[in-house]
Amino acid sequence: MANMIEAAKLQIDSLVRSAYAAAVEKGELPEGVELTGAIEIPKDAKLGDYACSYAMAAAKAMHMAPRKIADALLANLELEGSYFASAEVAGAGFINFRLADSWYAAVLEAIEADGSNYGSINVGKGEKVMVEFVSANPTGPMHMGNARGGVLGDSLAEVLHRAGYNVWREFYVNDAGNQINKFAQSIDARYQQIILGEDKVEFPEDGYHGDDIKDIAKAFYEANGDKYLNAEQTERYEAMSRFGLDTNIPKMQSDLKKYHIEYDEWFFESSLHESGYVAETVELLGQNGWTYEKDGALWLKTADLLRQKAMNEGKTKEQADKLDLKDDVLRRANGFYTYFAADIAYHRNKFAKRGFDKVINIWGADHHGHVARLQAALDGLGLDGSRRLVVVLMQLVNLLQDGKPVRMSKRTGKTIALADLLDEISVDAARYFFNAKPDTHLDFDLGLAVREDSENPVYYIQYAHARICSLVAALAAEGSAVAAAKDIDVSKLAGDNEHELIKQLSLLPEEIRLSARDYDPSRINRYLVELASRFHRFYNSERIKGAEPEVLAARLKLADSVRSVIAAALGILGVTAPEKM
Repeated sequence: MANMIEAAKLQIDSLVRSAYAAAVEKGELPEGVELTGAIEIPKDAKLGDYACSYAMAAAKAMHMAPRKIADALLANLELEGSYFASAEVAGAGFINFRLADSWYAAVLEAIEADGSNYGSINVGKGEKVMVEFVSANPTGPMHMGNARGGVLGDSLAEVLHRAGYNVWREFYVNDAGNQINKFAQSIDARYQQIILGEDKVEFPEDGYHGDDIKDIAKAFYEANGDKYLNAEQTERYEAMSRFGLDTNIPKMQSDLKKYHIEYDEWFFESSLHESGYVAETVELLGQNGWTYEKDGALWLKTADLLRQKAMNEGKTKEQADKLDLKDDVLRRANGFYTYFAADIAYHRNKFAKRGFDKVINIWGADHHGHVARLQAALDGLGLDGSRRLVVVLMQLVNLLQDGKPVRMSKRTGKTIALADLLDEISVDAARYFFNAKPDTHLDFDLGLAVREDSENPVYYIQYAHARICSLVAALAAEGSAVAAAKDIDVSKLAGDNEHELIKQLSLLPEEIRLSARDYDPSRINRYLVELASRFHRFYNSERIKGAEPEVLAARLKLADSVRSVIAAALGILGVTAPEKM
């Protein structure tokens, strides 16, 4: 599992430190200076493949001009046997390094060795991380926001897995509280309408109006007849909510499976109430001095917790006191616990009971105000929620058809449902397009998603993979199979297009590292588009079929390496890599 960019940087650091030691021994540089600075990839390839700023960083400590320090370091550099063919001093004192064939060969060898795991690294070192995502109310079909959250959560979970974290995927089922009562009330109204007639039973104004509720009520009637017509409301609602949940949850599971999403656990909110865990959590907050009673209700001192959180994050007491903060109800006067109380208990369960080191939630941007409040409540329980709970907020999706918004769903009468979307476009297109940068609004163009040309990035990337598969098969039929990396002459890959393509291949481990660091799997989308672009450029400019044998072998190996990496990176996104198109 090699990161050849990191390997190159580490080697530069080692080479420069050895050069410094040699320069000190010769009396060319003063001793006792700790070398610091940066090793970066220049934006302009003409400046070299890597640039080291150690000389400029050491100027003050050495009391010397950076350029003079750089000249001394360069004079003592030993590049023999390294990943670098040459180095030179540039600008105010940069040392620029140019890669040797050995580095390009090592990239192809790493891809061959790691196969579908290429790009995997171990920055996570097994840290136990939960990614909770979608967690849609089970009262109706999943909508576009759930569709986007599903892809972002699943792709992020896979990125973290490949970055060396021990990842757990979870769906939190809100099967308790107000919305379930409203769900049962809506089914009951439709059930009574079936028996008594629509004009005899008023449907609740704030009920769920979609056709899916009518379908559940009809199925309930077919299973039970008028048995529940005169039953006690509590008994009726309990039976109907259970029937509705037993209908909807398997449908959600099957829709998500079709969307290539499967969870390690579906965690039910009701279990927290039934086990007494919500009550116990609220009691703990009280024992820690963070609750009080008012108007018959139990309140959390959210404002105090947020002020303390703000001060811990560097704000002054005066700044914290100026924040417009409010407390939250945990238990209503009627004895029922609020959704916030259950949410605190659920997250306490994640940290205290199940031992996750970090928890990442994918939420809609409309939950922005809830993030700090939940983190602060967990701080109040001594769980360090401000650091250990990460919430990725995603912006809204605008679905477009022929440049015009698509708003209505045939299933819900409201926003477009995930199942509707997957009737219109492929799962691959949905997963790719929804994996856009979370903090940006997404205009999802249905027309673009089904186009079969280079304007559609999914098609463009998959076509590159299929094109290579066809090339490999055609050449194999002619007796030119893909060679092992050790058996090709990498010096035959000396053109700019070839070097740039191999450099792009080398970037996947770094993109995985940065995606995990920033909780932004959309980096993989952009990586793939650039990789496909560089491949098409290489393929259109460098002859493979018909080239002399050593060149053909090297270029075919490079093309096949691109195929392998495209498949590995598409796998992170849950997108297929077709062999034919």
